[in-house]
Amino acid sequence: MMLPVMMLPVMMLSLAIAYVVPWGTLEFIAKEIMMLRKIPCLLLLLLWAPLAMAQENASSIDNSSGKVSDVTTEEDPYLWLEDVSGDTALDWVREQNKSTQEHFESQAGFRELESDLLKILDSDERIPFVSKSGDYYYNFWRDKEHVRGIWRRTTLDEYRRKEPKWEIMLDLDQLAEQEGENWVWKGASILRPDYDLALVDLSRGGADATVTREFDLKAKQFVQGGFERPEAKGGLNWIDRDSVFVYTDFGDGSLTTSGYPRIAKLWRRGTPFDSAEVIYEGQPDDMYISAVHDDSPGFERNFVSRTIAFYNDELYLLGDDKRLTKIEAPNSADKSVFHQYLTLRLREPWTVNDQTFAAGSLLVTNFDDYMAGVRDFDIAFEPTENSSLDSYAPVKDHLLINVLEDVKNRIYVLTPEGDNWKREPLLGAPEIGTVGVSPVDPDESNAFWMTSSDYLNPTTLYYGSIGEQPEQLKQLTPMYDASGLEVSQHFATSKDGTKVPYFMVAPKDLELDGDNPTLLYGYGGFEISLTPGYNASVGRAWTSQGGVYVVANIRGGGEYGPGWHQAALKANRLRAYEDFAAVAQDLFQRGITRKERLGIQGGSNGGLLVGNMVTLYPDLFEAAVCQVPLLDMKRYHLLLAGASWMAEYGDPDSPGEWSFIQNYSPYQKVQPEVEYPAVLFTTSTRDDRVHPGHARKMMARMKEQGHDVTYYENIEGGHGGAANNKQRAYMQALAYAYLKERLFGE
Repeated sequence: MMLPVMMLPVMMLSLAIAYVVPWGTLEFIAKEIMMLRKIPCLLLLLLWAPLAMAQENASSIDNSSGKVSDVTTEEDPYLWLEDVSGDTALDWVREQNKSTQEHFESQAGFRELESDLLKILDSDERIPFVSKSGDYYYNFWRDKEHVRGIWRRTTLDEYRRKEPKWEIMLDLDQLAEQEGENWVWKGASILRPDYDLALVDLSRGGADATVTREFDLKAKQFVQGGFERPEAKGGLNWIDRDSVFVYTDFGDGSLTTSGYPRIAKLWRRGTPFDSAEVIYEGQPDDMYISAVHDDSPGFERNFVSRTIAFYNDELYLLGDDKRLTKIEAPNSADKSVFHQYLTLRLREPWTVNDQTFAAGSLLVTNFDDYMAGVRDFDIAFEPTENSSLDSYAPVKDHLLINVLEDVKNRIYVLTPEGDNWKREPLLGAPEIGTVGVSPVDPDESNAFWMTSSDYLNPTTLYYGSIGEQPEQLKQLTPMYDASGLEVSQHFATSKDGTKVPYFMVAPKDLELDGDNPTLLYGYGGFEISLTPGYNASVGRAWTSQGGVYVVANIRGGGEYGPGWHQAALKANRLRAYEDFAAVAQDLFQRGITRKERLGIQGGSNGGLLVGNMVTLYPDLFEAAVCQVPLLDMKRYHLLLAGASWMAEYGDPDSPGEWSFIQNYSPYQKVQPEVEYPAVLFTTSTRDDRVHPGHARKMMARMKEQGHDVTYYENIEGGHGGAANNKQRAYMQALAYAYLKERLFGE
């Protein structure tokens, strides 16, 4: 089993940033990631410190340390809205919600749209993606009968059937009723080699903070007196039947300034939680600390990971004597161990033994030899001007690499042959659309899962083995009529001359009269790539109604590798916004739309994008949907997980950095005399990743200045904005109803 430390930042961001991609694609990413059986443990690195941090941050808003981020209530009269669950703040939230609900819920067609979106989300016409553990294939499933969801399993023979028979392991609706908690599923890790115990992670209301409980797969119940981690952001990771690694909130001083685990411990069964043995302590200003066990038969190893910031980490081999040996490689490189191999995915050029390897390259070497000082590498992938490495994954005897060529996936199989690796296309891989591959059980076989989809064609799932034609297992039925639509790719020219790709979904007979209602979506951060993916909600609510849908692949993302991401870091952040503006202007020049018909949408980092497009380019857009956003960049690092993103945005309290951060801090830039696009802000009270105070304060300031703003905050939901499909459908209906009202009118 691969120790996927190299994938941590990408995986973290694929799931941590809930609005990186439209919902359907996000669900696919999450399911695909879960197929790597060890990933659920590592994903717990995301499930960070308690929501109480919000109150801690809010209670210290007036201080006198002299930092840029220290503001008084006179300078920021809306600081009180950072008190997440304070009565006064929540009364304000309810007042805004009431106005929004009364307006939209009374509109003709709103309830029908909400119902249709809920049917899509609840539909059984979804692929039940599975992950293999032992002889069984596990799946977590939500539908209208199982609102919170069920964890279930089946066999491969059953899974091949159109209607597999499932064995239910845990019913969250029943558990929530029994315990009086709104439990939301956060994943499970199953113990090898007996596959009879699991560590299950649950969150209250969809927050990142979770509890971990040991679960008996035979008895189908939680183990009384078993391993149990109190609610916090962190995780448990199996070592063996009687010991686990734990990284979590152990009390005062045990968290980083970002609110993540700072200490990793080894905890033995039957001993008090407080007596767990410390194996590593990070620094307070680290991002997070974790420990993981590689359970690959014959290659069992333990590792400690120290993440200093995004794309800045150290990996240590933990010996039986508890001594740590650092894997000496660039901190910016993704490091992964699988069986006898160490892989390094470079984000910066690296010179070793007089040989320089390009940023974006994937290097492979023998792990034991490397630890002994040998520095001989095979180059598994080297980027070109129009290609980058999207992902990679091992199967038993091969390495699968997924390459983006102008934001289109190509899958290759690498096979070790002597001192080289033979490279050939994966047999049966689709030539168009977004294609993903992941191993079924890399310790045991060369089998893989493969998925394909695009904006018009729903996901198809294949099961294959290297060298054989893949078997189509599942294919979704289209959930809206896309027969009159087509997808095209175009390139806009940004301010500095950079060519910026974007995809457009539009009617085949589109009139180039500049009068088409158009929704422009973007993200542009953390090296996340936006590739074509099917989204029935967008189809039902927008493109099938005559709207044009555009996805911009702006800098800050990962579409062309680490260089594309690094081009919009910190002081260069404005390049991402220049790219987005260039796409809008290209749409005008091509006759697709005009300012009065153009709306934009984005969430989380994409919400920061939207906030900046509104404040920096108000003349380009008519309306904006700004979801779970970052907006107050003067104080973002003090709120919840914000400190962990300083490698992306910069430190407002660092000398010289506020000078460029202030250029993309919408909360400080909004002015009463400027005419801005109309904005809908949406967020969640239970979001313990991006603080809801960002959206609250921006809404309050813009409303006080007399701008056209609307607000809705879900009281539950976490960073995804919703805790279940009903809430998700309502939030989606609000967004599309708002955009249609603003962009389809006369």
